[in-house]
Amino acid sequence: MTNTTETENLCGLKSKDFQTTIDGKNTDLYILKNNVGNEIAITNYGGAIVAIMVPDKEGKLANVIQGHDNIQDVIDSPEPYLSTLIGRYGNRIAKGKFHLHGKEYHLPINNGPNCLHGGNKGFNARVWDALQMDDQTLVLKYVSPYGEEGFSGELRTTVVYSFNDDNELSIEYMSTTNKKTIINLTSHGFFSLSGIANPTPTIENQICEINADYYIPIDDTSIPTGEIRFVEGTPFDFRQPKPIGQDIEADDVQIKNGAGYDHCFVLNKKEEGELSFAARLTEPTSGRIMEVYTTEPGVQLYTDNWADGYKGQHGATFPRRSAVCFEAQHFPDSPNHPYFPSVVLKPNQEYKQKTVYKFYTQK
Repeated sequence: MTNTTETENLCGLKSKDFQTTIDGKNTDLYILKNNVGNEIAITNYGGAIVAIMVPDKEGKLANVIQGHDNIQDVIDSPEPYLSTLIGRYGNRIAKGKFHLHGKEYHLPINNGPNCLHGGNKGFNARVWDALQMDDQTLVLKYVSPYGEEGFSGELRTTVVYSFNDDNELSIEYMSTTNKKTIINLTSHGFFSLSGIANPTPTIENQICEINADYYIPIDDTSIPTGEIRFVEGTPFDFRQPKPIGQDIEADDVQIKNGAGYDHCFVLNKKEEGELSFAARLTEPTSGRIMEVYTTEPGVQLYTDNWADGYKGQHGATFPRRSAVCFEAQHFPDSPNHPYFPSVVLKPNQEYKQKTVYKFYTQK
């Protein structure tokens, strides 16, 4: 499936530009095509999604995810988490420390005083074993050895990407360990529903809705304060659709701490672990809409607050706030907050997570 004729690829990306060998493992480009004429491209380096080709209200296709058009740029990206898988622990762990089975673990400090997204070389920078099952399904596997980036246990992870005829990109995660450990996996898609361009338009006019009555406040190093705060009367109330830009520069300590939105929302759930509606994003000019469904208890809204106009696919550039991320996950720094949902995985358990991104257009 990898060897789709290059001219057949709607995204214009070429397999040969993603082929190299890193630490004895081969990288490549994998194309998923559904039966309604749309396409997704993924590389097994970090599981990075480098193209999502879906139509606007006029039927015109565009790539709505930020990425790079060759493997070297993926590796050297100014944004190392650009639309990649994240692990072993998505988001931050305060001071890179946590206690588990009576022992204090120390992780790399790579984001201010904290550990971000699994350390210096997380799942985003690993070559995954890839098997394309059919035109619409890609399976990635990675074994993280005991002690990698300071984590306990050998962690065996499978991630399945599928793209169905309803334009739903489904990402399913499954992990097992041989020793008690912590885990918080996610996908860090940088979505630009207007379509990537030079420059890619900013996202302030996009309409956002998040199914959350509560969010998690952070300190000035982006670590949860421990409070779960009601969204009403704050810039974090997305229960009714509103433009992202409406409150993104509000005179609010939380907005200042995140340099915009970089906060985890506590999703409204009837049952723990159910696949349910998390968020909706509407781009009014193109008419594109993306809905997010997840089994996870939280979703991190990140509004691309630190981009500086660096280059991506086919000469596109990515200015500050030209993408929106909905990172479905457990809460940041959960190992240090006992009353947050547990992120501990034991040898007799299987970690499972499913997140779906559904694309369609306004009628």
